[in-house]
Amino acid sequence: MATALVDIPPSNYGVPGSHRLHHARLPEVHVKPSESIDPSRIAGQWVEDFNKLVDGQDSAANELFLNESYWRDLSCSSWNFHTFTGMSKISTALEVQRKKNSSIRLQIDSSSDYKKPSKSKVDFEGHVAGVQAFLTVETGIGRGRGLVKLVNDGATWKAFTLFTTLEELKGREEAVCSRRPSGVDHGAHPGRLNWQERRNAEANCEGQFEPTVLIIGSGQGGLTVAARLKQLGIQALIIDQNPRVGDNWRNRYHQLVLHDAVWYDHMPYLKFPPNWPVFTPKDKLAEWFETYAKVLELNVWTSTTLTDSTWDESKRQWTTTLKRGIEGRTENRTLHPRHIIQATGHSGEPYFPSHIKGLADFKGDRLVHSSQFTGPEANAKGKKAVIVGCCNSGHDIAQDYYEHGYDVTMIQRSSTLVASSKALIDVTMKGVYAEDGPPLEDADILAMSTPNPVAARLGEDSVRAINQQDSALLHGLRKAGFALDNGPDGAGLMAKYLHRGGGYYIDVGASQLIADGKIRIKQGQEIEQVNAHSITFKDGSELEADEIVFATGYQNMRETARKIFGDELADRVKDVWGFDEEGETRTMWRRTGHPGFWFFGGNLALCRFYSRLLALQIKGMETGLMKYDED
Repeated sequence: MATALVDIPPSNYGVPGSHRLHHARLPEVHVKPSESIDPSRIAGQWVEDFNKLVDGQDSAANELFLNESYWRDLSCSSWNFHTFTGMSKISTALEVQRKKNSSIRLQIDSSSDYKKPSKSKVDFEGHVAGVQAFLTVETGIGRGRGLVKLVNDGATWKAFTLFTTLEELKGREEAVCSRRPSGVDHGAHPGRLNWQERRNAEANCEGQFEPTVLIIGSGQGGLTVAARLKQLGIQALIIDQNPRVGDNWRNRYHQLVLHDAVWYDHMPYLKFPPNWPVFTPKDKLAEWFETYAKVLELNVWTSTTLTDSTWDESKRQWTTTLKRGIEGRTENRTLHPRHIIQATGHSGEPYFPSHIKGLADFKGDRLVHSSQFTGPEANAKGKKAVIVGCCNSGHDIAQDYYEHGYDVTMIQRSSTLVASSKALIDVTMKGVYAEDGPPLEDADILAMSTPNPVAARLGEDSVRAINQQDSALLHGLRKAGFALDNGPDGAGLMAKYLHRGGGYYIDVGASQLIADGKIRIKQGQEIEQVNAHSITFKDGSELEADEIVFATGYQNMRETARKIFGDELADRVKDVWGFDEEGETRTMWRRTGHPGFWFFGGNLALCRFYSRLLALQIKGMETGLMKYDED
């Protein structure tokens, strides 16, 4: 029987195998925002009843959770990441906890006025009033934090969403604050090494300093997870093929500036200083990465590549051969880490459409992928630049070309989500990641506490608010022939990022140039072939080109793993990125399907948050608290 083809709108395109994200149904209104309630009493009673429930006492799940409710748990109920949807799955998860004799215990966190139980909106617009309470979490082996949102169902207060996340292991806490190292061992110790000598030995993996973890890549992913591991007492070595830490940003296109605001982008343990710009230039970020690695004493070998690796299933250990360039010479080193983290960026290798006919026939001045674009030529007025692709990189490069006097055309093959940077900050970050926002750790709990199905539903409303603020700009884009979308099923930018890894533009100026006709758009046509000085499209039209930049995105991290480690590992690990059947991000930051091998990536905020969870999983394995095959 023939299989019917399903016409998927471009807004819903995702990485292969990604599940379509369910959009939650928001609770009905039973308590109006104007009604007076006692949040502390309500939250306190709910927490007391929850603890009785997990102990197998009086309550049942249907007395504490709405029919449609969500418990997002990151490594508290198990070592995995889960979103349990509905009373039945939540009850089952709690029953598993009871059988393990490792039930979760909750307490109200009133350690600051901000975290005390409070009246809070449950929906985007504030029509549904609820109670929000920050929580402390304790399990048999660790401690964490959480947040619950309670709604009145007309009779009693029940949870709509519950969030729990592991933050430390008992007796194995991070070496920070009151547990910081002394820096010196007073007394007589003949032959002892000073700090610099010890630091050199550790950095060069000499003697006792054999790394437990080998990290490939010194971008935000590699640096943040290495920093977390170091505070947990786990030896880690970062390797990078570039000559300097930060080159993964330093070598990108000339005018690149982060599109996320500084309040969202801080790194663990060392926040950006208060005079840091709102939007970080790429070279400034590269300098910060070098500083970060040095101040936090991270072990980094630059100009180093992995030339060979084998996994010993019985020993649960890798044998790796590294080719290291150091002080003008090359040395080969063999190391035996128990874990390898591939932190080469969530997007993987550049995707270049090499199947297009005629690429080798192009006689213009430049034909490259956006990752190789170093900047326009000076004094190039009148030259014709064509950018294939209409996401962040494509727009930034098009704007750079325009500012250098080029005649610029962007080729848009499907549709793009566009939101101005100002509207995104005003609508999605205000009151959370902001100059006057809560402490960063609290902001992260707020942001991560919303299960992705609920975030998708709230995203529908936030998209409408953003589009309203950007209405004049979006009208101009449509008039210019630019195709717009609102993300998968209208869920917005973050849902599109997690589902696909791209497909959007955070506007910092290029959209107005398109609306004004200063950057032209060729929309909806695939390239037939590249000629000596032009591009021919499927509809027979032709576009002159002196320079062509393919801003066509990147392959999946799994393909980078195939390139580095070979087919055996790449075929064994699971698909990376996109959503699993519960709505959690697939494979990233957690077990991959291959023991001793992990994927790590994402923007600065995701790396800051998930680096702790990955480090805790590795610490759990190294101390015997966690087995690879247990959930």
